[in-house]
Amino acid sequence: MSCKILVTGGAGFIGSHLVDALIERGHRVRIFDNLDPQVHGKEQNIPDYLNKEAEFIKGDVRNRIELLNAIKGCEVIFHLASVVGVGQSMYEIRRYMEANTLGTAILWDILANEKHSIKKIIIASSMSNYGEGEYKCVKCGDIYPELRKKEQLKRRRWEMQCPKCSKTLEAIPTKESKPLNPTSVYAISKKDQEELSLILGLAYNIPTVALRYFNVYGSRQALSNPYTGVAAIFSSRILNNQPPVIFEDGLQSRDFIHVSDIVAANILAMEKEEANYQVFNVGTGRRLTVLDMANILLKYLNKSDLRTEIVSKFREGDIRHCYADITKIKSLGFKPKVTFEKGVTYLTEWVKFQSALDIFDKAKDELYKKGLVK
Repeated sequence: MSCKILVTGGAGFIGSHLVDALIERGHRVRIFDNLDPQVHGKEQNIPDYLNKEAEFIKGDVRNRIELLNAIKGCEVIFHLASVVGVGQSMYEIRRYMEANTLGTAILWDILANEKHSIKKIIIASSMSNYGEGEYKCVKCGDIYPELRKKEQLKRRRWEMQCPKCSKTLEAIPTKESKPLNPTSVYAISKKDQEELSLILGLAYNIPTVALRYFNVYGSRQALSNPYTGVAAIFSSRILNNQPPVIFEDGLQSRDFIHVSDIVAANILAMEKEEANYQVFNVGTGRRLTVLDMANILLKYLNKSDLRTEIVSKFREGDIRHCYADITKIKSLGFKPKVTFEKGVTYLTEWVKFQSALDIFDKAKDELYKKGLVK
């Protein structure tokens, strides 16, 4: 049975793929998106890939009237609208908190105070909520460490050390139960989105699900946005015959998940009642170093002559390792289908036909100017 579904941020990378999948399943979909110039370009044109069967409303989640009009007649909301970027969030503080925290607060203010027909909300949360991932010490057991101390990083000792015995820690899969310790303005704003939604969903009996995305990659990611996902940033550099630039030593690891698997998790969260009022990791459960990922992209984009640039410096707020324990979401029937080796072929085949403005150096210079790289 079809219902009208609102996807905030539905013209973006993940949102547009979700819209396609929902329409394919027979749902009526409305997109609400402000066509942020950092993502869609100065002209703010509706992207060519956007599904023509979806209704499109240009608007901003910070505008209560626009958002209220978008919600009317809908039964399900996928709230994906966010400003994304860890480094940029550390100096564009107001913009990130307004778009992410205030935008979500306005959404819930509407649901608390206006008539509506919303029956379920799925929130796009983030692995950045965790800060550092989960670790194990051979002597002290499971450890949930704080950020590495600056004194350690200045000595270029990158790996996590046990706060109790100083032994090097082993990264293990991060469970949803790990205490949250956001280490950037972006991460704080995503934690706000998640916690506001779960608390208010429970208070107003609106089933709500928070999905903590790990590192998402795939087609339609904004290649000219130097604050987007690392796979897109590296792809943009390579397209412009420039080497990927990696901070620290390149051996920091993440969990890279293809956008199609993220879409599948969102649809499961909508359809499964047992997901209500729960938080779920959405990743693959596999670690991949950033250096390995860069080298794979170079290979598949036929740019093996470029050598990855490792700068041996650190950025404020960066973590060392974090990858997902996906035991919980597997209980809903979720199983990631796209390995990185398979997904990167999809990504690079798309990337080869794209043009991208490489403004990474400008973004990097801004971090240096603000004293956020050391």
